[in-house]
Amino acid sequence: MTSTAQRTHFSTFEESTADDWAIIAPQLNVTQSFVPERVIELLRSMKSDHGGFPVDRLEHVLQTATRAERDGRDDEYILCALIHDIGDTLSPFNHPAIGAAILKPFVSEANHWMVEHHGVFQGYYFWQYIGLDRDARDAYRDSPHFDYTEEFCVKYDQTAFDVDYKSEPLEHFEPLIRARLVTSVPAA
Repeated sequence: MTSTAQRTHFSTFEESTADDWAIIAPQLNVTQSFVPERVIELLRSMKSDHGGFPVDRLEHVLQTATRAERDGRDDEYILCALIHDIGDTLSPFNHPAIGAAILKPFVSEANHWMVEHHGVFQGYYFWQYIGLDRDARDAYRDSPHFDYTEEFCVKYDQTAFDVDYKSEPLEHFEPLIRARLVTSVPAA
């Protein structure tokens, strides 16, 4: 646990030394080891927010991930489907960037791009109702990930507001989160 680990004593990075960083660098792995449980906790907290939608935010991501899983997508894609909206309760207007930032070290370029841009692709289905350009996604037509992201929204994301859909519970996906969101950073 980081609270019992040895601590350095510098006041600024300019004062830090190689010995200080030999203490700090291994703690990155300790902190990263907490990420899966923190992600699970944040997903659980989404149960208390529906934002006016037919289902709460947790159920939305569970439906998205369940649909992807039942369609035979791989674990990385399912993880992206599960985490794509995790930023909704932290920063609704910038939520895709939050999910993408969490996932970036662990997923392919295509899956990262999909999560990072899914918001503007989802806009195709409703932005015309809130005074925005539903075709804003067209600015990304030249991206090699355009069709991939469009498919994610068509098949899994925009369809995941069904009050009658029987999604898998969060507990079903917890082993996937624990297995995929851990990495080691080389010690200094």
